[in-house]
Amino acid sequence: MKLPTFPAAPLGAILALLLAATWPLAAPAEQAAAPARVADEGAQPADPAWILPRLAQPVPARTDFVEVRGSALLKAPLRVSGEYRRPDADTLVREVREPYAETTSIRTGAKPGQGEVSIARAGKPPRRFSLSRAPELVALQASFGALLGGDRAELERHYALAAQGTRRQWSVTLTPKDAQVAARVRAIVLLGRDDELRCIETQPARGSEQQRTLLGAAARAAAAVSDASQLAALCRSHGPTR
Repeated sequence: MKLPTFPAAPLGAILALLLAATWPLAAPAEQAAAPARVADEGAQPADPAWILPRLAQPVPARTDFVEVRGSALLKAPLRVSGEYRRPDADTLVREVREPYAETTSIRTGAKPGQGEVSIARAGKPPRRFSLSRAPELVALQASFGALLGGDRAELERHYALAAQGTRRQWSVTLTPKDAQVAARVRAIVLLGRDDELRCIETQPARGSEQQRTLLGAAARAAAAVSDASQLAALCRSHGPTR
């Protein structure tokens, strides 16, 4: 059986699949703090120790997404939209609705590499393969549990982390340490504002065309947007709030 190939862009889509939900920034009591205190906290520099615990997510989770992928072979960026779902702790679903229908499901195993990927399109039998036969995805799977659990020490085994911005508008750059992932992906950038992960940028190891995946409120704001620069602004948290 010929295995599917995984260029840089789909790796970013799978990362977005694993992170596709928004979460509360603070407990209700903390959210009721005085406006001045909230403003002061928002102006503080962001760092991984502050951001990563907020990436931990309960299940089930679901969110809209808009994925924009550039290519020198296309006159305009390829735009794909749909929904990400995490129905339980072991299942990850990426459902594309436009401009075609396709569902990618990842069933993770107890150990890295034991899971299975299924890709289904209407009118065609699903394609299935083990994560153990896709080394790039095995390396990603091994680290995403730490990311979803807010485990900074474990995540730093797989990525070099660097945060920029403030708690009001932040980014975290993940640079892969695994050689097989680094051969495909130079860096993955998580971009957020306040309590929301808005976008994931995947920077390929070769070429300059990166993929952007807008999530949640940013994806909904992008529903009627086709201009690449406006989509980039939404990804970079300069667009409208929820």
